[in-house]
Amino acid sequence: QVQLVESGGGLVQAGGSLRLSCAASGRTFSNYFMAWFRQAPGKEREFVAAIRWSGGSTYYTDSVKGRFTISRDNTKNTVYLQMNSLKPEDTAVYYCAARAGLGWRTGRDEYDYWGQGTQVTVSS
Repeated sequence: QVQLVESGGGLVQAGGSLRLSCAASGRTFSNYFMAWFRQAPGKEREFVAAIRWSGGSTYYTDSVKGRFTISRDNTKNTVYLQMNSLKPEDTAVYYCAARAGLGWRTGRDEYDYWGQGTQVTVSS
């Protein structure tokens, strides 16, 4: 059974940094895409970034390009989201997600597995 466990959220001032981690277990993820989504209060869950486990190619939503970096550590089966230059509008619950298959996908319904989420709060 696939399990995704996020950690690393917290409270940070605007302009600061946080690194989120997603520990994945339950299967081999070499054919998977791993992603981060976020959901702010009263808003839909939105795509943030994704990484192809095999090869490490990445894809970002425009609002985080140049500020966030997604990466993975094969030895630890862990995906990271390094978030720099944080803004109050980045405040949300951040979720790790996984999907098998081909091609980049940004819709929440296209991901098969989800973590429980970790809160990120950016104060102004």
